Amino acid sequence: MVRFRMEGVRLDQAVAEACGVSRSRAQEWIAEGRVQVGEKVVEKPSYRLKGEEVLVVPPEEKPFVAPQDLAIPVLYEDEDLLVLNKPAGLLTHPAPGVYTGTVVNALLGRYFPLQEAERPEEVRPGIVHRLDKDTSGVLVVAKHGGALEALARAFRDRLVMKRYLAITEGHPKEGTLIAPIGRHPVERHKMHVGGIAPRYAETEFRILATAGPYALVEARPHTGRTHQIRVHLKYLRAPILGDELYGRPSPH
Repeated sequence: MVRFRMEGVRLDQAVAEACGVSRSRAQEWIAEGRVQVGEKVVEKPSYRLKGEEVLVVPPEEKPFVAPQDLAIPVLYEDEDLLVLNKPAGLLTHPAPGVYTGTVVNALLGRYFPLQEAERPEEVRPGIVHRLDKDTSGVLVVAKHGGALEALARAFRDRLVMKRYLAITEGHPKEGTLIAPIGRHPVERHKMHVGGIAPRYAETEFRILATAGPYALVEARPHTGRTHQIRVHLKYLRAPILGDELYGRPSPH
């Protein structure tokens, strides 16, 4: 929404200048009734302003997920599967406000035709699972519909063994933790044991080594809840070292 005042200027020229768009785009908005002059819709592009307040309501632009040439190491590839080594700091999927620099952009750029969706964050070519932005590790990608269906079924039926390594601040209790996870009741960008609409979550933990207050932990999630390992480790009072969302910043 843009508000401004001008005098002695054509309406289409004023809208184009105030909104940083072409004259033809401004004329389209005026014809669509998106421009008010003095609280009244004016559909005449040649109307000459007399200092009234002009209100412009531009249409909502749909973000675009563009193909990009991003260097992501390939661990394995055949006619059905692509196995990537996702580095830390890289989002798997686009998210609201972040539509570049993700694994999806790389897949669109090198392996898949461009896909469109009402919500760009729903463009997920061949991906059936994901890794958090700051987590590095293996991503398996299907290269066609049959492989995608088979992979999705394997993940759904828990036929895929997932193993993660983390350095924790504190020593978590070993064994299998069953603690449902839902949305945090106050901080909606976080998950929480219990929380809102909790879902069954199960993770198996094993301590591989310790050094003072720190531990090298193997985590095997048997379900796939958002932030599951991070939330469960916080619940066990041993958050991942340097996890600023569920732990604290690290001097290391």
